[in-house]
Amino acid sequence: MKLGLIIIAILVIAALVFGGSLMSTRNELVGERETVTKQWADIDSALQRRADLIPNLVNTVKGYAKHEEGVFTAIANARAQMAGARTPQERIQANAQLEGALSRLLVVVENYPQLKANEQFNRLMDELAGTENRINVERRKYNEAVRRYNTDIQLFPKNIAAGLFGFQKEDAYFKADVGARTAPQVQF
Repeated sequence: MKLGLIIIAILVIAALVFGGSLMSTRNELVGERETVTKQWADIDSALQRRADLIPNLVNTVKGYAKHEEGVFTAIANARAQMAGARTPQERIQANAQLEGALSRLLVVVENYPQLKANEQFNRLMDELAGTENRINVERRKYNEAVRRYNTDIQLFPKNIAAGLFGFQKEDAYFKADVGARTAPQVQF
């Protein structure tokens, strides 16, 4: 009888230790998933700031470059797509289109030296550059949070808790656009 009670006590203690460890691992994974969500919200906020700056920039450029309507339309369409995006993957794709349209706008600006001397334009460009830097920092933080989360849900013993509690791999990494790997051609 004593041996039976000892075995039962050992099994109960082992179950409590295993259950406690499992709950601790689950809580860590919940924290990591929430970090990914928070980092995405930080990116989303920075992207929204940039999207809010762009109309002012476009209006300033419009005053100088009235015949560049295609660029302005592309920016408006890209902003609309950004506003309509619901998932991180859709926002990433919309952001890529907005970055492309914005780079075309900056090419247009190069053709108007008097625009580059405009104080409002320069202030907006400084704000945009600061926002772009913030977006880049937030992208790195987000990608690191996604990497840490994805790694942890695949490592033993956390993969057991991840499987039991339904944690899924995050696939929405921010990556460089295909064109970003090619150096731009500058001609004077």
